[in-house]
Amino acid sequence: MTGDRGETPPDSVGTDLPQWIGQMPSGVDPGVEAARQRIGRIARLFEHVLERAAGRESITVGDWAALSVLQRSGPPYERTPKQLADALGLTSGTVSVRIDRLTRSGLVEPAPATDGRSRPVRLTEEGRRLWSAATAQRTLEEQRLFGGALAPDQVDRLNSLLGALLFRLEEEFGPAPRHDRPRPGS
Repeated sequence: MTGDRGETPPDSVGTDLPQWIGQMPSGVDPGVEAARQRIGRIARLFEHVLERAAGRESITVGDWAALSVLQRSGPPYERTPKQLADALGLTSGTVSVRIDRLTRSGLVEPAPATDGRSRPVRLTEEGRRLWSAATAQRTLEEQRLFGGALAPDQVDRLNSLLGALLFRLEEEFGPAPRHDRPRPGS
């Protein structure tokens, strides 16, 4: 957590900021630049949390993302390959490979369909168990990381601030994707 006097511990942005602000065009707001850099670095570092949790269950982050789309769909936990591709931002070929791998692993299975061209897949009980285990690990790790850096009231304040920023960005650019999409190759 923060120091006894409420000081923020040094981080890589705070260390780098004075040097790179000196190289930026005039008028760049150091506070905005630092916040943007921190948000980006934090997002990239949270990828490690996902990779750890997925790795403990012997799946990739991409496989977990597919399982997550199916889990979020609610009972009967199924989607067509096209719906999966759209939700994950992947090509139909990439989704086919992912579905084949998840099927061989017993995590998804073909679902009955009236249209043979686009047969849905659904989570198996093992797929739901694995998704739940990986998600529980992820949330525990995140709670540990947040708790090691921020008090509960600080987390509440952070959420308020980030919510205001997200609202403004969505006003400007439209809604953000609802779910994390794995990096290409995940």
